[in-house]
Amino acid sequence: MYYYPLQPPYFLLLVGFLTALTSGLALSGTLKVIVQKWPSERTETTKPRSSLKQLLVPFIGITGGTCLFLSSGLEIFGFPSSLALGVGLPVSLFTCLLVWLQLGSMMTFIEREGMQSLDLDI
Repeated sequence: MYYYPLQPPYFLLLVGFLTALTSGLALSGTLKVIVQKWPSERTETTKPRSSLKQLLVPFIGITGGTCLFLSSGLEIFGFPSSLALGVGLPVSLFTCLLVWLQLGSMMTFIEREGMQSLDLDI
């Protein structure tokens, strides 16, 4: 009646988490380097989308790790493998697509208006 996996994918859950974590650290470091270079490269030839190309590989790592983590977590909690992948893949891809679009628009805005234009209450 109930579905209990014989071998829950705890290892895949850990691999997905570590992949997303290390890719997030790489994305953070790359983003810091890009932002530090902006004041010195203040020319009209620099396109805002060129800096997004440098962030693509770490972001794909975050997306893959998130998908693996979410799908494995759903499978551990009793979802069949096909249903866990069928739910985890679209949810993680859609969420990461929205985050990518927001990151691109924020980088374009900051590059155009400057860092002081952000109203961050810290």
